[in-house]
Amino acid sequence: MEEGKKPGPPVRAVPAVGKELEKRDARYLALCCRIAAELGARLVKTYYCEEFEKVVQGCPVPVVMAGGPQVDTELEVFQFVYDGMQKGAIGVNLGRDIWQNDFPVAMIKAIRAIVHENTSPEEAQEIYESNK
Repeated sequence: MEEGKKPGPPVRAVPAVGKELEKRDARYLALCCRIAAELGARLVKTYYCEEFEKVVQGCPVPVVMAGGPQVDTELEVFQFVYDGMQKGAIGVNLGRDIWQNDFPVAMIKAIRAIVHENTSPEEAQEIYESNK
């Protein structure tokens, strides 16, 4: 267990559930994140879920939020990003919600505003619309 704490590059753990998405619940993810931290991870990236605050509160290292549920609108993305940040994530690491969007630069600017400026989802939507 001490191997991950030796000097060198920081260790990032990514507790993932793969095809078993029904296990994307707070209890399961909180346990996975805590175990990863106890094994030496200095940062944990995990999925957004309902009761995300339980995941963050149970993890002794910073948590970066991976993608959330598949949604239909940009506003829904902004809402789960905002919620995750309010519940203790230190940042986000999103894929399809940005790169599969017709306007990825606008998405990045809007999400950046949520993460770094505590912008509301509605304000992020305005940023997105003005940068399309």
